[in-house]
Amino acid sequence: MHQRESVTGCKRSQQKNGEMRLCRRKPCRPEEILARFSLVTGCLSDKTEWNRGSTASVPFGDGGVFFCSSNERKEQVMFKALKEELDSIMARDPAARSRLEVYFLYSGFKAVRAYRKANWFYRHDHKFIARWISQRARHKTGIEIHPGATIGKGLFIDHGMGVVIGETTVIGDNCTIYQNVTLGGTGKEHGKRHPTLGDNVLIGSGAKVLGPFRVGDNARVAAGAVVLDEVPDNATAVGVPARIVRVNGEKVVHPSENLDQIHVADPLSQCLCRIQLETDRLEERMKQIEEKCKEQSA
Repeated sequence: MHQRESVTGCKRSQQKNGEMRLCRRKPCRPEEILARFSLVTGCLSDKTEWNRGSTASVPFGDGGVFFCSSNERKEQVMFKALKEELDSIMARDPAARSRLEVYFLYSGFKAVRAYRKANWFYRHDHKFIARWISQRARHKTGIEIHPGATIGKGLFIDHGMGVVIGETTVIGDNCTIYQNVTLGGTGKEHGKRHPTLGDNVLIGSGAKVLGPFRVGDNARVAAGAVVLDEVPDNATAVGVPARIVRVNGEKVVHPSENLDQIHVADPLSQCLCRIQLETDRLEERMKQIEEKCKEQSA
């Protein structure tokens, strides 16, 4: 009976326990297919543990039976989260042409999806499986994310080759990381030893952020910089070692940089002036000594 109704798709029935119903569905869009594929493969956010309940809804095709459980609401949220992840990448990468391209071809997106799975096993004390997943993702994508790291939503790892994210790293929402970035620790101490990134942080290619300090919200780290100290909110860090050059879009002028290209003192002239002053002082001193000698001889 259920099978006949699933073929015609003209009726809707529901069991007494409310865990299965039949309905007719419209043809699936590509993003819906991707979301359902993620549900089947378990590529979901660590913030939503969908597999704690009973059978999940997996509606494929253009109609027919699909199974609804108490987790249907959570699945809708997860599908929405996956779509937001894809859209956030497309918004920040002008080379992305479609969600399908991002989903199947972007190594950064694949690495983050693998991290979500590995992090679930890590938090449930299956450390070996977690590291196996992370190392397999490293061999496939060139991106190494420790399963113990804490990563928010909307992380975009562009190109990604050579990116390393340490165990106690905390990354906020909507951060962007380019290739060859290291979020590493210093020393052999246990506990918090990796950096914390706020929301909307951008880390340029080749940058190294080393140590258990915070990089503030909306901060930017220039390519090739080596950050060893805390970066405030809305700041830009540049150089080796990195120093703050802008805060809230305004240039930070250090005392040693309070110069321009025109009104620059000539160091040779300054040196000659100092020598002249010292010569004058010595001449004055010699005159005083000569006068005292004359007085004594008289």
